[in-house]
Amino acid sequence: MADDVQHKDGASASHRGVDGGQERPPGRIEEADFVTRNEEEDLKRGLSQRHISLQVSHGVSSSLKATNAAQNRYSRRNRLFLGLGGSIATAGPLGSLLGYAVIGLIVCCVQFALGEVTALLPVTSSFVRHAEFLIDPAAGFAVGYNLVYGNFLSIPTEISAICVLFQYWTDLNSSVWIIAIIVLTFAVGMSSIRVYGEVEFGFALLKIVFIIFLILLGLVIDLGGVPGTPRIGFRYWKSPGPFVEYIAIGSWGRFLGFWSVMSSAVFSFAGVESIAMAAAETKNPRRAIPRACKRVFARVSIFYVLAVLVVGMLVSSDDERLNDESGTAAQSPFVIAASAAGLKGIPSLVNAIVITSAWSSANQALLSGTRVLYGLALKKQAPSIFLRTTSWGVPYVCVILQTAFMFLAFMTLSSSALTVFWWLVDLVACGVLISWITILTNHWRLLAAMRVQDVPVSLLPWHSKWTEWSTPAALVMCIIILFTSGFSVFTTGNWSASTFVSSYLDIALVTTAYLLWKFIKRTKIVSLADIPLMEAFERAAQDQEPEKVVPGWRKWVGFLWD
Repeated sequence: MADDVQHKDGASASHRGVDGGQERPPGRIEEADFVTRNEEEDLKRGLSQRHISLQVSHGVSSSLKATNAAQNRYSRRNRLFLGLGGSIATAGPLGSLLGYAVIGLIVCCVQFALGEVTALLPVTSSFVRHAEFLIDPAAGFAVGYNLVYGNFLSIPTEISAICVLFQYWTDLNSSVWIIAIIVLTFAVGMSSIRVYGEVEFGFALLKIVFIIFLILLGLVIDLGGVPGTPRIGFRYWKSPGPFVEYIAIGSWGRFLGFWSVMSSAVFSFAGVESIAMAAAETKNPRRAIPRACKRVFARVSIFYVLAVLVVGMLVSSDDERLNDESGTAAQSPFVIAASAAGLKGIPSLVNAIVITSAWSSANQALLSGTRVLYGLALKKQAPSIFLRTTSWGVPYVCVILQTAFMFLAFMTLSSSALTVFWWLVDLVACGVLISWITILTNHWRLLAAMRVQDVPVSLLPWHSKWTEWSTPAALVMCIIILFTSGFSVFTTGNWSASTFVSSYLDIALVTTAYLLWKFIKRTKIVSLADIPLMEAFERAAQDQEPEKVVPGWRKWVGFLWD
């Protein structure tokens, strides 16, 4: 796969289209989604290669469960440490493994598509602005506000999860933890982008080490490496079996179990698409972001597929403890296996790591939400006040607005307000799939425009041949999953208003926003022949920076991210 990747240090291009030599309409380049003067002058390039590369791993593994006594709900990044057991109980060890493997492949397709487009257009708010450039300005508006709303509500859900996790150790009033996390998140959000990068870099390293530790621990327990513990092997794959029937019986029931896990696994990977949100604040983004995207395949294999395999070996799919609704480390399949082996201290360790994961997810949501809002303001789709930045390059008005939304976390302290809060969250529950569909559509439109304008793919700053077929395949899969994610509500006796809303209402909201902006601004779908590709290639050629050679021990340590 790596052999197919091409890096271009320069490419000759002009403002004339290669499909006939016609001059582009004057002023079109200024209307296009290239890096603006605001981004160049007001933002700071403080994120380096190592920050971006580990953010991919961090996004993939930012998984925790937001659960409470009144509502048993999953946050969007909630499955690796605590929630994998639920997948095993629903689909069985093999069904879960296949489900996560398929979604892992889709994630790789999404990341490669994002990397190729971002290498050409490294702008703030990433695929939101790409959609305006490659599809329709109304598409950028609709997807952008969907992301803003989703990220603004994401932080209160993470704070709610942290409160539940702390209850594992103490009965201290949750208000204390809410205020503490709001202050800490606001402090990181108002700091320079480099501070954010260093904080997330530290969390990512900690999480990677911990995941590897849990996988190795699981293998040791499974193989009988703990004194007094018998070897388990693949015992649970034989009895109760590799698959679990879900809703129906027989082969159809086993397939529905697999499909249910695949649909929910999408939200385990929420956040991987945010890697390019701060492209204009990244050093040499045309190299750094694609390089980070390229490494997602191996990390998905390690962090999820291998973890699901080990969990399926450790715990039986009919173990009642997998349905524990405490929301703390007690429900983790790793903790269940470690407790059975007589290993103490593992529950507290898992709980502590999940707390850091929750706070890290809040930081990522703050960065993504504020940069998308800033990008919308750049395109005059949001008030210009959101363009105001500090002297160190932080869009502080955007940060202040999102911080105000963090106080919605206090709604989780009231049983009546809690219901309203979760309905607000459910409105954009399928936003992850909509974002992935947008990324894949952007890339598909880019390649289609290049064919129409007779532009060779060799001009792309970064390209992999497999994306020419992987993007349409992943796009079809994402659309199918989007429309079938709530299939259970249409089966006899399983109707759930909240599940229906979380599965489908966001589709209507995004469609309404798209049509509304299209009607007000009378926008049109951009013709493939009119997309100013050559101007983009010219800028890409001008922006190339020489790659720095890292000497000594840092080169060997840097294999994790370089």
